[in-house]
This record gives sequence, structure tokens and C-alpha cells, in this order.
Amino acid sequence: MPLRRTRLSSNPLRLLARAQLPLLCATALLLAACASSPPSRHAGLPRTPGKLMVDPSAGLEEVSIQAMSLVGTPYRYGGNTPDSGFDCSGLVRYVVSRAANVNLPRTTEAMGTRGSSLDRSEVASGDLVFFNTTGRANSHVGIYVGQNRFVHAPSSGGTVRLEDMGKPYWASRYNGARRVVAATNQPLAPAQPPAATPVPEPAPAPVPVDDDPIAAFANQ
Repeated sequence: MPLRRTRLSSNPLRLLARAQLPLLCATALLLAACASSPPSRHAGLPRTPGKLMVDPSAGLEEVSIQAMSLVGTPYRYGGNTPDSGFDCSGLVRYVVSRAANVNLPRTTEAMGTRGSSLDRSEVASGDLVFFNTTGRANSHVGIYVGQNRFVHAPSSGGTVRLEDMGKPYWASRYNGARRVVAATNQPLAPAQPPAATPVPEPAPAPVPVDDDPIAAFANQ
């Protein structure tokens, strides 16, 4: 008994050193970790700028909005204002001038030479769509407003209306489309205010080429 008591009392420093060894190791590891910042998760990966998205309808939406606001306006051959009524080219000329400050010719045939031609898949809101309704190219024009629809002034006795281009009558007479307002809303044609001279009252006459007999077929 006295011998065992002497051995235990002779090793208190060794026991204390063993107890403190794990604490010293943990302290050393913590200091080493604090001495350096953690590696970046994105280190070494180059930054690439986002790809620019081009919306073909940018700058053209105002044209389609203006056209939609005139749905219900009475048709009138030679008309070119909401008060006097519209024919097809008068409507298009009025809308494009008001919404985009682009001055277009008065006839559908001349409008068909302005701007740039578009494939069917490229047509966006605000572009012009042309049809052969009298046996000649570009005898009728409207404004595309999206979802395969367009706004136009169809015929005497009618009103400006929204039409489905998928109807057989229009699908079979579709002539093409043109963009007369650039995507940045800058005119492709010279920007001039429309002529202020009033359109004279037309005398009674046979149905003119710009007033085609659409009403009898448009709903087929």
C-alpha cells in the first residue's frame, strides 16, 4: 500500500501533460486555419458577359397598340383620320406616322416598296402585312399585332377590325410582310409629317381598286 501511493504521487506532471496535449493540438490547427482565407468556390473560372437578347418587336409595339385603339372606326374610301374614317392604306399611314413618326406613301402598292422584306417567321407586332385581294400584288395592307392577327380597314360599310390571318381567305392571299420601323424605333423611311392637304370627297364611282370586295369572303 505505501509503495502504490508513492508511484501515483510521483507522476502528476506527466498526467497533466497528457491531458493538455489534445487541447494544444486543437489550438494549433485553429491558428493555422485563421492564418489563410478559405479558397473561393469560383476561383479560376473566367467571367463571361451575358448574351445580348434581341427582341424583334422592340420599338414596334407602339405601332400595334395605336392600331388596336382604332378598332371600330368606320371604313371610308380615301379616309385617313379617325374623324373621317379610314381605308386600308389611310389607316396604316395614320398609325405609323403617329406611333413612329414615319411618313409612308398613300397607296398600298407604294407602301410595299418601303422598309425591308420579312420572312413569315420574322414578322413581329407593328410590321405591315400585305395581301392580294384584287388580282394584283399588295392590293390590301394591315398592321400585324401578334398571335397571327392583324388590324385593317377591310371594306365599305365595315369598320376597322381585328382579323385572323389563319382564315382561308387571308392565308391564300397573303403576299408578304415588311418592316418600315426599325427595331430601335428609328424610321427607315424619311420622317416627315403627313401632308396637311385634305383629301377631296370622292365622286360616286365604281368600286376602286383599293376598296376590294373583302367583306363577302373574309369570314369564310
